[in-house]
Amino acid sequence: MSGDGDAPLTRAQLRAQRAAAEEAARAAETDAAKSDAAASAPQSAPVAAEPDPPADPRSPGITGASATGPSVAGGSVPGVPGTVAPVPGLPAAGISEAGAPGAGASAPGVPATGAPGVPASDAPGVPAPGAPAPGPTGRQPIRPEIMGPEPEDERTARIAAEQAPSEPERAPRTPAILRRRDTGGEPIRPELMGQEDESLLQAAPASDPQRAAVYAAAAAAAAAAAEADAAPGRRHPAPGPRRSSAAQDAAPAVPTPTTPVSRLEPIPWEPAAAPESDGSAYRRRRLLYIVLAAVAAVLLIAGGVFAFVFSQSLRVLGVDVDPERAVEAPGTTLTFDTNHDLAAVDASQVSVEPAVPFTVEVDGSSLGIRFTEALDDTTEFTVTVEDAAAQGGSPTADLTTIFTTPKSQIFLLQRSDEKDKIFTSDLSGENGVPVFSSSRIVDFRATPDNLVVVVEEDGGSRLVVMDRKGDRQRDLKLPGDGFITSLQVSDRGGLVGYTYSDADVTETSGRASVLVTQPLDGSSGPAVVQVGGEDVGVSDWEFVPDSSKVLFVDFANALTLDDRAGDAPAQDFGLVAELLGTTRDTAIIERTEGTFIELSLKDGTETPLPATDPDYGTPSEIVPFPDGTLQHVVQRNDSGAPTGQAVIQVDPDGAATPVFEVGDDSSIIQMCASPSGQYAAVTVAPDVANNPYDELLLPLPTTLHTTLLDLRTGDQLVTLSGFDVSWCGSAPQP
Repeated sequence: MSGDGDAPLTRAQLRAQRAAAEEAARAAETDAAKSDAAASAPQSAPVAAEPDPPADPRSPGITGASATGPSVAGGSVPGVPGTVAPVPGLPAAGISEAGAPGAGASAPGVPATGAPGVPASDAPGVPAPGAPAPGPTGRQPIRPEIMGPEPEDERTARIAAEQAPSEPERAPRTPAILRRRDTGGEPIRPELMGQEDESLLQAAPASDPQRAAVYAAAAAAAAAAAEADAAPGRRHPAPGPRRSSAAQDAAPAVPTPTTPVSRLEPIPWEPAAAPESDGSAYRRRRLLYIVLAAVAAVLLIAGGVFAFVFSQSLRVLGVDVDPERAVEAPGTTLTFDTNHDLAAVDASQVSVEPAVPFTVEVDGSSLGIRFTEALDDTTEFTVTVEDAAAQGGSPTADLTTIFTTPKSQIFLLQRSDEKDKIFTSDLSGENGVPVFSSSRIVDFRATPDNLVVVVEEDGGSRLVVMDRKGDRQRDLKLPGDGFITSLQVSDRGGLVGYTYSDADVTETSGRASVLVTQPLDGSSGPAVVQVGGEDVGVSDWEFVPDSSKVLFVDFANALTLDDRAGDAPAQDFGLVAELLGTTRDTAIIERTEGTFIELSLKDGTETPLPATDPDYGTPSEIVPFPDGTLQHVVQRNDSGAPTGQAVIQVDPDGAATPVFEVGDDSSIIQMCASPSGQYAAVTVAPDVANNPYDELLLPLPTTLHTTLLDLRTGDQLVTLSGFDVSWCGSAPQP
């Protein structure tokens, strides 16, 4: 720095020096012929300063001239007024003959001090000889470490304005990229530039020539300043202190530090060290992860094993059964569907509670249990198959299911003077609903899916098939124009049978009471039963339960069995007087000699029908049902006149129990058992003497009552108006 006495340079003076340096750089750019850039480097400009008190003569090495402020010895700064250019060959003013700086002289760019090579700001705080003692009115240099950002005072601004070049002559400022931020804009010296700054100076000419020229000039100026600073006894100038805007006379004396204030070294940043730990938390987390992984692995393995075992073990996928059909007819099948093909299952492995007869059949992965008899209604059945196994070997399993049968429903025919009707009802008789009506209904039969009705018309009969609600009616084709009697349906095979007579039959022509069967679905036409290639007229016939076979008695009293679904030839069982009833394997017949026997339909063996206990006499009709029979017996007096009628229930060992009785004024014309033998229906013509017959092809008394019985308890349930309950296999015999 330079100034008057020991006063520091102001900001305006510093800006003037900076402007001079920029002007020198600009001159260096325009004057390419100059070979020595250092010769054109700016020198410290003389600054007019206020006269300070005379220096203390006691200070060694400090002359009276130095006390008045620094001076420029024979040097000038281009573009700055008030400076004198040095004269070549002459010693610079202010330099002693011995070559050391003298009084009133200073090295270029270095402020004069009282000691050689020491700036005034660094000199000890000893007043110059003859100078007044420091006091409130004296000004001392402001220490850089306590300077604040006060603005310049008016006098300092005026001095800077006088020394500053005019506006047109002002040199361009050093680019911001070459000014150091921490020195208030001082040009960056090349020796302080890093490798990255040098690479910027080298790369600038290729991208921007004008910018490169500015960079080159600034570099030359900086090099010249560095060369000047390298002179003996010269120190690097420190940035000028900022002055307060307060009045100069009021500024207190501030002692100048004897040694330069060192800059604080930056504290290197280091990441915070992790807190010390004994590793227990990490071990706990690791143990937790291991435990969780082990649990997951165990669960995965267990799930895989369970899935494998579950897929290999035998299990039920579904059960199929129709409880309503099981009540209506025998032959209903319950099916277990499993996940594997089944090995053979013996009937001994199967149990049904309550007990009913059944057969077992395995078909692949399905196990069928066929109930050969109908089931009781409103009953819960439990079916269990023990130790069932898959083919090829697997763990055995028990298959179990439970189902409940619904209440029984019946159909009943009522004749009247207007329209005959078929009703459906439960066993209470309170919920009857008509499903079909016609002017002359002769007979009908019910299957689990259909109703088959014979309707009499002028010139013949119609055979009408419909569903159980009376919808989807259709006529079946008959063998010709004629009449139908003795209508029946098969339990298996979907067949309907009847006796047919041509309308124009005579003693010598036409067909009379021939037995005809045909499919209910109408897939084929009627087929007349033949024996030996000829149509056969029959007096009595029945479908064998749970089959498609017919057992009939022809006009010659021959008993014949014929399978309508197969090609096997008909079987002849000899002569009979009457066919009383049929079971699956047995027929109850009366031989021509008057004996009652049970005939095996498998091999033709005969067994005498055991007498009842007590003996109620010879039955006029026998209706077999599971585990027993119903027998219609007539009590007569000594003259043979009927005195009463009864229906008795006979178990397989012959024990008989009366279940229904009427007096001699009534007549039992029909009795039937429900498919399972749980219930019975008895049709009675009351007051026979005053109950006239109708005029249909099958004439019956106009008033008929049907009583429903519970054979399990012996109770009478209800009496209904009508006849031909759907449990009956054939029409009444008047």
